[in-house]
Amino acid sequence: MNSLRFARSALRACPAALKAPIQRRGYAEAVPDKIKLSLALPHQSIYKSQDVVQVNIPAETGEMGVLANHVPSIEQLKPGLVEVIEEAGGSKQFFLSGGFAIVQPNSQLSINAVEGFPLEDFSIDNVRSQIAEAQKIVNGSGSEGDIAEAKIELEVLESLQAVLK
Repeated sequence: MNSLRFARSALRACPAALKAPIQRRGYAEAVPDKIKLSLALPHQSIYKSQDVVQVNIPAETGEMGVLANHVPSIEQLKPGLVEVIEEAGGSKQFFLSGGFAIVQPNSQLSINAVEGFPLEDFSIDNVRSQIAEAQKIVNGSGSEGDIAEAKIELEVLESLQAVLK
């Protein structure tokens, strides 16, 4: 079933949805509010704060800055840098392997990723050597599974190398 037919069916099944006013928003406006941010991995929470001014995320659709009162959305994240700008003026940077960012109407932002680490934990020399190893596997005669894994690893490592330069 295509998405338009699904939406029409859902609206017919829930007539109260037709009576609710449709909220429309333009561009996000700069407001004095703060973002409530949660940055979580499956095994731990790596950052949580109520005093975040802006979060820059590597969305699949392009780099995106999230401010308080941002339009609600769900964004798929590609491997890249998440920058958290705090109220005190400082910033924290994390490298994520990918994931999802969910912006909710009440200035809440949840970022869920499989893997993520503070940017200062990485060494450019180690990343370069791992890129060389992954390229050997991709260009070599390994199994299809090994080559597919090496291509994914190479994509993430090249994204990390671009951020560390």
